[in-house]
This record gives sequence, structure tokens and C-alpha cells, in this order.
Amino acid sequence: MPELPEVETVRRGLVPAMVGARFSRVTLRRPNLRFPFPEGFAARLEGRTVTDLARRAKYLAAGLDSGETLIMHLGMSGRFDVALPDGRNLSPGDFYLEGAQGTPRHDHVVMAMSSGATVTYNDARRFGFMDLVPSDTLDTCRHFARMGVEPLDGLTGAVIAGLFRGKIAPLKAALLDQRLIAGLGNIYVCEALHRAGLHPEAPAGSLAGPGGRATRKADALARAIVAVLTEAVEAGGSTLRDYAHTDGSAGAFQHAFRVYDRTGLACTRPGCTGRVARLVQANRSTFYCAVCQPPG
Repeated sequence: MPELPEVETVRRGLVPAMVGARFSRVTLRRPNLRFPFPEGFAARLEGRTVTDLARRAKYLAAGLDSGETLIMHLGMSGRFDVALPDGRNLSPGDFYLEGAQGTPRHDHVVMAMSSGATVTYNDARRFGFMDLVPSDTLDTCRHFARMGVEPLDGLTGAVIAGLFRGKIAPLKAALLDQRLIAGLGNIYVCEALHRAGLHPEAPAGSLAGPGGRATRKADALARAIVAVLTEAVEAGGSTLRDYAHTDGSAGAFQHAFRVYDRTGLACTRPGCTGRVARLVQANRSTFYCAVCQPPG
């Protein structure tokens, strides 16, 4: 599933085609994705101008001049293609690392914009969705009401200590809890924990000291999360199977993985003699170095 860096990369790719442009025509090629489209979905979009395009965690939120916001989630395999007025298609061919997931038969929503661009939502597995909500209720709508803090919006050790104080859940589970910190997924949690030298099974509450103050571990984790996400955004995200930019190209951060999917390989930390190990937490693979990420 695309995580925060991939969704942010998609957002940046869509801005030139959508922000300031009007929906000239919206074509739905099926009645639903993961959920049915809202009533009158196409009609409520047509003729409306996109005033801004933001990202909240793993969601895209396009503000409309109608007072509504179009919320879009990529699910497991969703992607956007952008075709330009001069006939260039920015997402040609089979770009996936595993299979031709981007074939036209999976083009479910086609949005012709007044900018001349055509934005097409393609989703082979149909786990993505689109919704319309009143813009003045965005923070309290069912998608965002219980969502945690944005990790690229001032995340500090003190914030982490406050969120994790008293929690006995494993550190990795707490980091994946979208009600605490929003937008993190399996890949970047593994990478951040390795950089911070923290074991994924350590109790989350161990990052909070007496009175809930931030420990050095909390400070290190905050720095690692921000650094990993920032580097991944700059690299255009990570391409493993179903993700690509709006121009069809693959992300590059997978080439900088230090532990993710590197079981048995030497740890990349300078001076460390360990090897990357794998364990399963909540049915997900966790990758870590037992030497530089000791328990306790």
C-alpha cells in the first residue's frame, strides 16, 4: 500500500493538472471502488474548480469552490495517470515491477479538466475510494476525525513521548496506529526504527520518562522518522509492486533501504557486525538488526 511519501509524490504530480482547473467532465466506469461513489458524485464535481490539493496522512484532499472536498485514497494499487493537451501521456505502458497492473481495463474514473489535462484513476484491486464531504467538516469527517499527528509537521521526541506514555503495545504497532501518528506504514517504520537503534518489540511507553518527558530514544526516533520520510519524498517514494508516479516512473527510495526486505544481508550501519533479521508482528513482516537494535 502506498505510504506517506508515495501519496505526497502523487499529490505533487497532480497539482499542475488539477489546482486552479475546473472539472469539465467526470466519467465513472463502474458504480463503486471499495465503496459506492457518493450520490450524484460526477454531477457534484462537474463545473467545480479545484482550489487546492492537500495530503492528510495517506489521503489526498482536493478543495472545491462548491464548499466540498474531494477525498481520494489509493488503497493497495490505485494510481493516477495524467494525459496532457499536446497528446503526451505521462503514464505509458507497463511500469510495474510485477505485472501490468495499469492496463486500461482498470481505468475506473476519468476526469477531464479545463486545463486540458485528463486525469484517470486506475485501480486493479479496487481497494481505493473517493468521497465528497463538506469542507468545513473535514477535520471531523469519518475519514479524519480520529487521525493522529502528521509526522512531517513538527514531530519531536516530546510529541512521541506524550503519545506513547503508558502504552505497553510494541513500538512498531504503536507507530502503525494511525490514531497516534498518521501516514506511517510498514516500510518506513522498519527503516526509522533501524536508524534510531530501537527494537520493534520494545514497549512503546519505554520512550517516555518520568512525568512523560521525552527520552533520548524518543528524540532519536522523531529525528529518524522525519529523516526517512523526507528522503523518501525527495526520492519519489518506493516502488515495490503497485506504485508509480503520475508520470509512470518508479520511485527510487527502495534502493536506499537499510533493513526492509533485506533478510540475511549485512547490516548497513557502519561498524555493525549484525545481519538483518525478520520477525512477524500482527501478520506483517518486520525487518531489523538484532545487534544494533537490541531488545530492552
